[in-house]
Amino acid sequence: MSNGHRTKLNLRWSDIDANFHLRHSVFYDLCAQQRMDVLAEFGLTMEVMRAHEFGPVLFREECTFRREIGLHDTVFVDLEIRSISADRSRFSFAHTFTKEDGTHCALLIVEGAWMNTRTRKLTAPPEMALNILDRIPRAAAGSSPTV
Repeated sequence: MSNGHRTKLNLRWSDIDANFHLRHSVFYDLCAQQRMDVLAEFGLTMEVMRAHEFGPVLFREECTFRREIGLHDTVFVDLEIRSISADRSRFSFAHTFTKEDGTHCALLIVEGAWMNTRTRKLTAPPEMALNILDRIPRAAAGSSPTV
């Protein structure tokens, strides 16, 4: 089990493809929702970001698929920060998909930064966001989540 922020998935019939497993694009949607849910849980809601004129922008998003996930599987996603710059302006998150029995199914990595939504330029997040970002679990030093 990860030290990350764990979310139990609630899969829907519409998430399943013609091969009766989780559709590839759903992995990306689930991870985007998890990131926003975790930020909101710690107090960094979309309303707060809008008021402070900043938001996340992604540069790269990549998923490695290892095992199928079916509609009735019990699956968890663990979120960890892989790396973050000292001023918290750039970040890399890892989302690890694991079945209830411990089977690793997928690893999704995102790399991004924060953008000033008024100037449309990259920026460090405002001071009020730093403590929130520091509360998100970190991957162990020298380790990288693997599937």
